Amino acid sequence: MTYHELEKTKATRLREMLKEVDPEFKGASGLKKEQLVEVLADKLGVQRPHKVAASSDKGAIKARIRELKRAKAAAAAARDRAELGRLRRELHGLRRRLRRAARQVA
Repeated sequence: MTYHELEKTKATRLREMLKEVDPEFKGASGLKKEQLVEVLADKLGVQRPHKVAASSDKGAIKARIRELKRAKAAAAAARDRAELGRLRRELHGLRRRLRRAARQVA
């Protein structure tokens, strides 16, 4: 079983698996899902994968964010509220794309 499969498994099933792997383990009912996954991964010898951004254009996204920040500063100086709003929304979307890509496990 891989780490990714452990993360997808429901907490109740993880508790059952922990009881099967280590019947003497105490306190499984008090653990949260993330903690259960960590304990089971250790017991089963499953290594936690490194998080890798799925999109290969991470550098391009960051460059676009830097460009938009400069444009936002110029719009703020010019007091162009419509342009500020548009730039803020675009920045928000790009930042979300970066965070989403960082959360995906390879």
